[in-house]
Amino acid sequence: MTEFWESSFRDKQSMWGFEAADAAISAADFFLEKGLKEILIPGFGYGRNAKVFADKGFHVTGIEISATAIELAKRHYGAEIKVHHGSVSDMPFDPTVYDGIFCYALIHLLNETERTKLIHDCYNQLIPGGYMVFVAISKKDASYGEGEKISKDLYKTKHGVKLFFYDSESIENEFGKYGLLGAHEINEPAENKGNKASHKFWYISCRKEQKP
Repeated sequence: MTEFWESSFRDKQSMWGFEAADAAISAADFFLEKGLKEILIPGFGYGRNAKVFADKGFHVTGIEISATAIELAKRHYGAEIKVHHGSVSDMPFDPTVYDGIFCYALIHLLNETERTKLIHDCYNQLIPGGYMVFVAISKKDASYGEGEKISKDLYKTKHGVKLFFYDSESIENEFGKYGLLGAHEINEPAENKGNKASHKFWYISCRKEQKP
């Protein structure tokens, strides 16, 4: 699987460039409004979504499985953003508790056990009162139902990637006990930009309960 990530990031660099996703911009503004400072980004990629947080004054730490992606990030953004090299399945990588966590288009690539662990691990690394935002593919996306059906809402694409498609019920089931604030569907990017087709995602926000 690591080989897949290494090759795919070379493709994504040319496909997506270095412009932040609309959801990342929204999350950065939301975190700024809430006065957050320390941000963790599991599934850091090559840093296109991290830069918007750094530019707004956040201290950013990433987790990324692809050494190729990390090298791309260092080449374009320098070494000021700390990135742990490894799989999110091996969280936590440090004892730090963060004000906010942003996880973009990653969780739907994991199996049920891995998704549960990721949400739990992220929640555990939040300060009381901290926020986490996940962006996950929706059942309303045009790609839903394509490829080999593995189980309910889980499909294997022609490239061998397994995608779990979320709806409001599965969001409640997986995020409900982790301070779920709400979830709404978004188009990413907001409008078609060049060859970037719009996809349907969920923007899921949670807040860790403050200690009494």
